Amino acid sequence: MDPPSSWDALRKQARKLEAQLDEQMHLYRKLVSMKVDGDKEKELDSGIDQLLKQLQQVNSHMQAWVSSGGSEIFSHTLTRHQEILQDLTQEFYRLRSSFRAKKEHASLLEDFREFDRSRLDLEEGGGSEQALLKEHASISRSTGQVQGNKWSFLSYLIIAFNLLHFTLSMNNGPITPVCMNDG
Repeated sequence: MDPPSSWDALRKQARKLEAQLDEQMHLYRKLVSMKVDGDKEKELDSGIDQLLKQLQQVNSHMQAWVSSGGSEIFSHTLTRHQEILQDLTQEFYRLRSSFRAKKEHASLLEDFREFDRSRLDLEEGGGSEQALLKEHASISRSTGQVQGNKWSFLSYLIIAFNLLHFTLSMNNGPITPVCMNDG
């Protein structure tokens, strides 16, 4: 993005980016309030992030303009645009965090549903090996979804421990240690 050559061009570019950000943030707010849609979220997320970076660049160019002897009016305008950028950035991070928490919550609920289905299969006595295979697949999917969130990891451990405890109590068999290699 080439720096505009005049204050008016900078101001117009800032207003244009702010309008685009308002539109994208409106869509992002709707997405967060609706059901989870990973593809649309990623697209909006990266688009908003890019617009915020462009607006930051424009604000930096405006700051350079003011620093090189701009008037008080320019300084006031710059301050207003910086405040808008700060507000949009904070709202974006808040919405992103809320959206990720919502997805994580949905993922945990699905894991618990899978656990309950597997437990019912075991209690019914039919296909205990099949139920264990389903649970193993569920845990494998869960492992891929855990992204460093310590609460998610702890929930996963609790689920795995409960499944192991339940399985052992149902089979009354010896515990066979298993070594898993991530490589």
